[in-house]
Amino acid sequence: MYEEALPIAGRPEKHHVQTTFNYWDDPGDGSKPTPIVIGGGRISNRRPHLPHDFVVTDISGDEDKYTLDGHGFQYCRHKSLEKDFVDEHAIQTLYYDECRQLLKEVTGASRVYIFNHKVRRGPTQWHHLGFSNLANRGPVTRTHVDQSYDGAELRLRWEFPEKADELVKRRYQIINVWRPIATILKDPIATADSTSVPDDDLVAADMTEDGFQGEQWVVRHNPAHRWYYKNQLTPDEVLLIKCFDSNTSVARRSLHSAFEDAAHRDKEPRQSIELVLGSASSTFLLVSLRQPDIDKLRGSDHPTDIIAMYHPR
Repeated sequence: MYEEALPIAGRPEKHHVQTTFNYWDDPGDGSKPTPIVIGGGRISNRRPHLPHDFVVTDISGDEDKYTLDGHGFQYCRHKSLEKDFVDEHAIQTLYYDECRQLLKEVTGASRVYIFNHKVRRGPTQWHHLGFSNLANRGPVTRTHVDQSYDGAELRLRWEFPEKADELVKRRYQIINVWRPIATILKDPIATADSTSVPDDDLVAADMTEDGFQGEQWVVRHNPAHRWYYKNQLTPDEVLLIKCFDSNTSVARRSLHSAFEDAAHRDKEPRQSIELVLGSASSTFLLVSLRQPDIDKLRGSDHPTDIIAMYHPR
């Protein structure tokens, strides 16, 4: 069971952070961003980025004001029986089942299929570790969205080649479920309010992962972007990040990135999991097989189906 509004013991003191976010260094000549290639135990990422100053707003105590459809992200209190995230079988059974139920409760969906997860326990500059750097995944300190609009359809068609022509007519989403394995101090994760990021700031970029040729967004700097995080996120909380939504009347995607908080620069590397789920995160591809509007289906006789695909790593 999750709680939309996290309980508040008094009004927590805000910890807003002055920091930098790394944005794609647009050469201005119309050339595409350098492709990323993931496979064979390593990732190659040579895209040039430049740091830009921002203040990240701590939303502690105000979590219920931010929603997937309103802002592109949402915080939920959600305890897991899985604590260590070192046993792949436990992750793919117990934790997957928990996240399926979570997504059903949050969205009103009837089914969930998971297609990916990543556990991050590595150092901040893990990209530069050379071969087998995927074994030391750390935080991603570059602003991005995991799938572009076209990239989301590419993923759908890759996973469901025989059903895709019908599925693309329905509402579908990709949502990342991000959970700390230990309370986050160093390199917390921030998300940007979707309404502060126009589509013109997003640039399609190729990314190949284990044979799948996908497409994500890199981001041009815009000082109007509004960044948010929750200070000291705990393992009993999850951050839902919308990577794509085919419904154009709601928030369709949220930029996200790790960032440095100088107050915790010397702490141990963070741990998390994503179900794309140390920090913990997950990714889900959600497909409405009946009605195009999930919100209208809550409490109806036509529950929404969520499809999320999992590939073993």
